[in-house]
Amino acid sequence: MPEKDPTTFSTKIDVQLSDKIMQDLQDQGFAITKPSHTFFSAKKTGLICTLYESGKLVVQGKQLKEFMEFYIEPYVLKDFPFTHAPLDDTARIGSDEAGKGDFFGPLCVAAVFAEGDMVKRLKKIGVRDSKGMNDKKIAALAKQIKKEFPHHIVKISPAKYNELYAKFTNLNNLLAWAHSAAIMNLVDETGCEKVIVDQFAAEFVMDRAMKSKHPGIELIQRHRGEEDVVVAAGSILARTTFVEGLDALSQQYEITFPKGGGKSTIEFGREFVSRYGPEELSQVSKLHFKNRDAILRYTDRA
Repeated sequence: MPEKDPTTFSTKIDVQLSDKIMQDLQDQGFAITKPSHTFFSAKKTGLICTLYESGKLVVQGKQLKEFMEFYIEPYVLKDFPFTHAPLDDTARIGSDEAGKGDFFGPLCVAAVFAEGDMVKRLKKIGVRDSKGMNDKKIAALAKQIKKEFPHHIVKISPAKYNELYAKFTNLNNLLAWAHSAAIMNLVDETGCEKVIVDQFAAEFVMDRAMKSKHPGIELIQRHRGEEDVVVAAGSILARTTFVEGLDALSQQYEITFPKGGGKSTIEFGREFVSRYGPEELSQVSKLHFKNRDAILRYTDRA
């Protein structure tokens, strides 16, 4: 039988937050009382939130999960100890992407499987969110992950990306398709049906993509999903695959492509078009970005 969701959460907070929290809860429709030894006790259907003079905050009720996720964690705790509780050595597949915000280069999604001592091994070799590491460190870790852990990578070249974007007409739908493809390959290989994805859109987008392929999947979507070490392993594989793809384009065209999607990519794009022509942009960039229009407007005036 599946485990029931917890209905109680407690933690220590700064008591100087008491007035703000009480006002916030009043604004949310809570009825406020002040029992002995408390700053307040706030009640509404399905929830009781009590702050004691000791600084202990206790939240109880059937609506706990949503209240924690959308108010207590982001606005009071500034952390996610409840919704992002560590999964320790639980068997799971973690999935993340790289390249979605980069005008040039591929879109890459990677999924990794780990359980038990494999999870501990990821931590031991230094796996963490790839955003906090340089490309050299990421590449070294990616080599180890590929060697030791079941994984699957979906690499979508710029030309294929533009073709798929025209089909899906929405980046989030394209991402959901790519994540589900990487994940389902690992589900088939490992039999694991517990999946964590770094959340990139409203939950229904990924739910729809996954449940249509495998209704039995237990799908967890988390903002800052890379805090989970298995998702972080996916982020490392996705990032190094993106960097390798961008390097390959640089070698092919004998010009160094920039990362990102800012002003420098527009300036580079104009140089690229002057050398290879506007039609070639579809082979190296994501054409739905506004950068494309900025590049071509300049080219048309030149």
